Amino acid sequence: MPRTPTGESVLARGARVVEAFDAAHPVLSVTEIAQRTGLHIATASRLVEELVKLGWLARDPQRRLRLGMRLWEVATRAAPTLSLREAALPVMEDLRKVMGHHVQLAVLDGEEVLFLERLEAPGAVINYSRTAGRLPAHASSSGLVLLAHATPEVRERAVSARLERFTEATITSAEGLRRAIAEARRQGFALLRGHVHEDAAGIAVPLRDPDGTVVAALSLIVPNDDVALARVPLLQAAALTITRAMRTAAPPSS
Repeated sequence: MPRTPTGESVLARGARVVEAFDAAHPVLSVTEIAQRTGLHIATASRLVEELVKLGWLARDPQRRLRLGMRLWEVATRAAPTLSLREAALPVMEDLRKVMGHHVQLAVLDGEEVLFLERLEAPGAVINYSRTAGRLPAHASSSGLVLLAHATPEVRERAVSARLERFTEATITSAEGLRRAIAEARRQGFALLRGHVHEDAAGIAVPLRDPDGTVVAALSLIVPNDDVALARVPLLQAAALTITRAMRTAAPPSS
């Protein structure tokens, strides 16, 4: 592995950059990264560019940096230990048992939805998602819910992106997506019928952390039938239960 004149490997320096982020410093500039790691600003800048390309870091509209979803995605496949998943899984398992349908937990990553967890129900309707898999946000009920609570900049990027068609029902116009996002925010949930597969409907509700911030979406994949809407209240109750579980597990504030 290539090493610097000081004997430190490139991998070790990259790890120092990643480890510069913590709960107190979730967003950093390149200068701040250099200061926190002790790296020269030019070295820090080069490493940041490589890590952004890999998806381990991500830039916000102000070009400040945060840990990227790709880093989380890889970690999730190997060791699912994040408190959100830990709080959600027991509730998701109960929901699958009661409803008999696929249950999903997702977050927004750019113009895509990343599924942190997916509990499959044997014999249930077709579902294209998988754990640590992705779908375009515009075609996913989870995506609409998350976009409804995202920043205006994030919403506009999603609306301006290429909107791939999966079925005749898929939203493929910017104006149509704006209307769907606004409706999801007004209703407090999103219901998409046949947008990825004609026989399936996605129902999603926002999942809030103990501070009330929307951090994920909880969703069901159900048959595209007349009773899909009736499942919303139970899904909302499940999301509230997860929020309460996160509040119970959260360490006391100092």
